[in-house]
Amino acid sequence: MRLTNLDMDALRSFVTGIDAGSFAQAADRLGRSTSAISAQLKKLEDQTGTALVRRSGRGLALTDGGEALLSYAHRILKLNDEAVNAVQSPKLEGWIRLGIQEDFGENLLPHVLGRFARAHPKVRIEGRIGRNIELKEKIASGHLDLALAWDDGTAPDAERIASLPLCWLGPAEEDPLWQAGGGEPLPLAVLEAPCLLRTLACNYLDRAGIAWRIAFVSPSLGGLWAATAAGLGIALRTPFGRPSGVQILDAGDYNLPSLPSLGLSLLGLGKPDHQISAHLATIIGQALRDRLPEAWVLEAQQERK
Repeated sequence: MRLTNLDMDALRSFVTGIDAGSFAQAADRLGRSTSAISAQLKKLEDQTGTALVRRSGRGLALTDGGEALLSYAHRILKLNDEAVNAVQSPKLEGWIRLGIQEDFGENLLPHVLGRFARAHPKVRIEGRIGRNIELKEKIASGHLDLALAWDDGTAPDAERIASLPLCWLGPAEEDPLWQAGGGEPLPLAVLEAPCLLRTLACNYLDRAGIAWRIAFVSPSLGGLWAATAAGLGIALRTPFGRPSGVQILDAGDYNLPSLPSLGLSLLGLGKPDHQISAHLATIIGQALRDRLPEAWVLEAQQERK
């Protein structure tokens, strides 16, 4: 039996079109004509022997075959890009020390370390999970070369790569113990000070004239999630890494202040010799694009020099 080799360009057009919501937008992103993108989709349907998309109102909907192929296509393209990057990248040698804000440690750090090690096996990489202030201090003192941290606007060499919405969080299994207008101050579950998100929570509640009290303090994010899931207090975080026992609260339903987004930045890229850091930053950006909604991720730098 002769196996079919799927066309990589056609796969990329297919994935881009579905992610963008239309093949016209895919054409803009890929710098090709809409007719060329349509021809690639037709080629892919011929190769797979099945229809992949159908019209649904003004948009596109996947067929059963399209849904199955999309999952594989994401993985095929990811592996293709990783292989090309590994072959074309310079043969880097040396070592680099990376710090990652603890919200991203469990879900992001293993993927980043593994992918970078495969692409640059001669580079020794050391990873560290920490709080924002610790990461900034270690970048400033030279104990870290690159750090992924929340952007508080005070780091001069920060390159913002994403913007995540802040939200109020409570237990998933029941309503929070606190109710607006009940006469009791809002109980907060927070990390030990100094903490950027703890400060933001207090400031936004003060501006809204809402009384609050610190009900639970944790030195770690795991303890904060546990306290929030148990209903001991309401927390302010982003949705990333939120465990199943914690739900996002509708600010309007609880008369809580609306919240903005919080920038996520890479620190340390302003150093004169940062070739290794630049390649690691590219991998971090790709890992975030794989895990965050498209609207949260900012356009990647085309080239870091």
